[in-house]
Amino acid sequence: MTLYQPFLDYALTLLEEKLPLTSYPIPPGFEQKEQVTGTGKRQQVVMTTSYGYQTPKLRQIRAAHVQGGEALQVLNFVIFPHLNYDLPFFGADLVTLPGGHLIALDMQPLFHNSAYQQKYTHPILPIFQNYQQHLPWGGDFPEEAHPFFSPAFLWTRPQETEVVKTHVFEAFKAYLQAYLEFVEQAQPIDNSEQRQDILQAQKRYVSYRAEKDPARGMFTRFYGEEWTEEYIHGFLFDLERYLEQSAPSRRRL
Repeated sequence: MTLYQPFLDYALTLLEEKLPLTSYPIPPGFEQKEQVTGTGKRQQVVMTTSYGYQTPKLRQIRAAHVQGGEALQVLNFVIFPHLNYDLPFFGADLVTLPGGHLIALDMQPLFHNSAYQQKYTHPILPIFQNYQQHLPWGGDFPEEAHPFFSPAFLWTRPQETEVVKTHVFEAFKAYLQAYLEFVEQAQPIDNSEQRQDILQAQKRYVSYRAEKDPARGMFTRFYGEEWTEEYIHGFLFDLERYLEQSAPSRRRL
């Protein structure tokens, strides 16, 4: 079993228990992709597997799981709420490369005003503080990224794989459980001005993530530029495509 498979298994099991999941369409060619890299004894199959689900409150729940041997393990797991809910995004980037582990967990906010933080950030700060003692701050990250993270952003670079299997896994569980509690409590937003604010906030987030996706170089190296760009814009961060496809029905509302 690969390093992040237990994380994925836990998440999917919990989601199935807590939510009325239905499948989210994965465009053809993205369900699974393989490429052989290296030669001789260094030959390695790199496999990327995609998962997609949705619920009445969550527009897209999706995961990209990259398995390329002990030195390349990635799980990118993101939840995008429907546009009539003010829920934050759930984001987990779990990356293992030859140089070590890079871990990012957060409920990425739509807004930074005090009322929003009181609603969605303050309740999870105790979780953040509990795990921060075992998972120290991972160092600087781009200034332009700051608006897309909350004060409960857990960003760490553990040296030991055992830390990933224990403290990181427990933190992942706690963040996801807390997020699903927010989802359960969430009520739809009827105010058109608020809904427009939510739409613009989601578009800013998705645009930034698609433009700056750190996996772009890796995917391009393995699978080529055309596949990579379509994967990023057509599945991983597909809000613009979703809006284009749903525009006629939304105009009828």
